[in-house]
Amino acid sequence: MAYTLSDLRALIDLERIEDTIFRGTSYDIGSGSVFGGQALAQSLVAAHRTLDTSGRVAHSMHGYFILPGDVEAPIVYEVDRLRDGSSFTTRRIIAIQHGRAIFNMAASFHAPEPGDTHQTSMPDVPAPSALSSDIALLREIKDRIPEHLHPLYTEERPIEVRRVDPVNPFAPEPSDPVNHMWMRARGTLPHEPLLHQAVFAYMSDYGLLSTALRPHGRSFLDPALQLASLDHAMWFHRPFSMNEWLLYSAESPAAHGARGFVRGQLFTQDGTLVASVAQEGLMRMHDHDNRDDDQSA
Repeated sequence: MAYTLSDLRALIDLERIEDTIFRGTSYDIGSGSVFGGQALAQSLVAAHRTLDTSGRVAHSMHGYFILPGDVEAPIVYEVDRLRDGSSFTTRRIIAIQHGRAIFNMAASFHAPEPGDTHQTSMPDVPAPSALSSDIALLREIKDRIPEHLHPLYTEERPIEVRRVDPVNPFAPEPSDPVNHMWMRARGTLPHEPLLHQAVFAYMSDYGLLSTALRPHGRSFLDPALQLASLDHAMWFHRPFSMNEWLLYSAESPAAHGARGFVRGQLFTQDGTLVASVAQEGLMRMHDHDNRDDDQSA
């Protein structure tokens, strides 16, 4: 069964329980625990729904993954109204399951205003029309995917991804710690800035930490590897549309102490920088015999 754009929109659309309390459900992408991008997107939506001033948009969000989330249980999001200023609004969000916090985040919203502008240049990469989608590539190696994972790995997804330099997860080879991928919604999203920000927040965690595995020739499927997002930060610079092709360019400048650091930039097809991302994640080999089972995946 396909995982559609409508399914993703429904996932992001939280149920309001009280003025600052919301409830969400989960979709298992194959990890067995709540996907980090889902927690990011749902937290952003919960925070935005407590804004008293219209027209403000998120400009930054900083989150920490505390415990693995249970995909079978609802998630309750509690929002604290930290500040409502003349230009900025600040919120703190805690995601709770089974009476414990599994994720927390701070988000800041800003009323748009004019100012000086500059940006870095977009990497010179092939256009999306010259590349194959992740799903097409996975279907080519379907015989190597465990049968019970076929639906999750080869079904259609709400966002189409086309990588410039794809890695075979079943036979990875060492390569530069760089990962360029084009992404676009499979369908049309309405013109609602929050929705496009939330959808990218969801996708911003997709394959990001794997960038730090590339120089080591490792895959997220390695049974000896414990891979988990630890924290995640995002900055939104300009409006953008997930209905159009966007280049998500990630690089990992460092890995040490069983942690990998990755930063990413999101560009429109004409080269405009619209968002930036940074994440640190756990990349621990099990045979070190110092595994921490409390870290989220």
